[in-house]
Amino acid sequence: MQPELLFAQLTEQQHSIHQHRVFRRLQQPRDLQTFMSWHVFAVWDFMTLVKRLQRELTVTELPWTPPASAQAARLINDIVLGEESDLAPDGSAISHYELYLQAMQEVGADNSAIVQFVQRIQAGIDVDLALNDPAIPQPLRHFVQHTLGVARHGSLPEVLGNFFFGREDVIPRMFQSLLEQWRIRQDDAPVFVYYLQRHIELDSDQHGPAARQLIEEICGDDPQVLQQLVQAAAAAIEARRRLWDALADSIEQKQTGPWQKAG
Repeated sequence: MQPELLFAQLTEQQHSIHQHRVFRRLQQPRDLQTFMSWHVFAVWDFMTLVKRLQRELTVTELPWTPPASAQAARLINDIVLGEESDLAPDGSAISHYELYLQAMQEVGADNSAIVQFVQRIQAGIDVDLALNDPAIPQPLRHFVQHTLGVARHGSLPEVLGNFFFGREDVIPRMFQSLLEQWRIRQDDAPVFVYYLQRHIELDSDQHGPAARQLIEEICGDDPQVLQQLVQAAAAAIEARRRLWDALADSIEQKQTGPWQKAG
């Protein structure tokens, strides 16, 4: 089977993500705050996939030797540049995770769970122990555990499947849907709108195509390798769907009215 025909199997699954009911439930400021307090963990764990790919495709050991593929090394390094040290609205360097924290503060979202989680890791606590925190909802823990499992133990094609089809290929449409449905103005939440628009721009024009090139470079048309990639991609999309289902249920339990600007 041709790669494109194989990848087409994932299209319907992806549609269920970027058109998920969770986005229609974001009607009040507190709904958005809840969404962001969960979604920030997906922003954080995405970097484990990025760093696994960088570790695989570039040379990070000393002494340095040339990478197996300079093209693959360039593609992943370009992605790392944008994700780990992009430009903030004021022109300073910032990671997308830190930019998201700024956006959370802007809209009044509680970031204590993710901040304390990352601080525990920085203090040397094992990530699995750090994740075992009552402040982190169980469905969210399951999602992060799935991502970490793939990043730490999956094959390179499996990581690529999660990275591209579970993240880069679905994010632009998902975030465009958020902007259109929420009708959040730049004046309401400038950092958050910048974050969304920046991802739509980068993932559509640069990171998505770069990830697709990585798949072509590494997997070629080997049916067994491509099947690994597709199975991992399907599992990643399903993990996201379960996360969105749980988040939508959580929001619906406390929903009361139409969107209003906070404050």
